[in-house]
Amino acid sequence: MKRICLLLFVVIAFTFQTNAQLLKDAKKLLNTKGKGLTEKDASDGIKEALINGTGESVKLVSALNGYWGNPEIKIPFPPDAREMESKLRSIGMGKKVDEFNESMNRAAEKAGSEAKPIFVSAIKEMTVKDAINIVRGENNAATMYLKQTTSPQLMQKFQPIIKTSLDNVDATKYWNDLITIYNKIPLVKKMNPNLSEYVTQKAIDGLFVMIAKEELKIRKWFDDFAQANNI
Repeated sequence: MKRICLLLFVVIAFTFQTNAQLLKDAKKLLNTKGKGLTEKDASDGIKEALINGTGESVKLVSALNGYWGNPEIKIPFPPDAREMESKLRSIGMGKKVDEFNESMNRAAEKAGSEAKPIFVSAIKEMTVKDAINIVRGENNAATMYLKQTTSPQLMQKFQPIIKTSLDNVDATKYWNDLITIYNKIPLVKKMNPNLSEYVTQKAIDGLFVMIAKEELKIRKWFDDFAQANNI
């Protein structure tokens, strides 16, 4: 219980303080040996930490270049249209393809901020057992919990926003133009993948990549601290 409570303190403090202040406060808590801290305290702590961590991830993806400027989550040309991309580039349409690629990512950035209330709602509904299991679980336990509990709501919330955003940033126009040009090329297989569904799923996937990175960063800091202090 002592280790769990210390971890919960660390992940909350990590969000707000410098490492020097965090170290000082964590050592102070260590000296108390966790007295007075309950599993309910630990549960409340992990919920607050998750709200802060997911909030930071949402902030990162919804900023300008949150997707487009991040190679880890940048949304590529739809995979079932890669041949189409290659063909279009070969006939001098590379600039149009690049404009379309950027517009997809801009649409995802515009939708990103809508994820925060969904995460907050899921986290607040978490039980004490769920919270403790996350602390004791694998390095991506919190990320997987949120993925399982929020993905349907995220898809439902994101898709209409993505669709509107695709229109607003001209992605739909670029896509329709590219499809029209491609489908006129002799002997190619005609295609028109569902663009909003594809961008929505990739936007959600990218968001969870960033959440996993935040979770890992916090856990690594704690593991290093715990090892240095023989916790």
